[in-house]
Amino acid sequence: MKFTLLMLMCSYVAGECMTPYPMPTVYDNMYKCMEAGYEESLKKLQQIGPQDVNEHEIYLRFICKEYEELKLPT
Repeated sequence: MKFTLLMLMCSYVAGECMTPYPMPTVYDNMYKCMEAGYEESLKKLQQIGPQDVNEHEIYLRFICKEYEELKLPT
């Protein structure tokens, strides 16, 4: 079973989350996907920076979902 990582950026101030963003990598198992979710969340948090995170009370979420390949009829 393969997994895809969906990232979400949310704001307590706005009271909402943006549409989930699917990351391009497909993972071979849940563990690898979860590990990547934490790593990507930290990268994004650092990219946004403390000023915006504090001002907008931004938090990041992620979901590892079973990957479904698009199967075209033959």
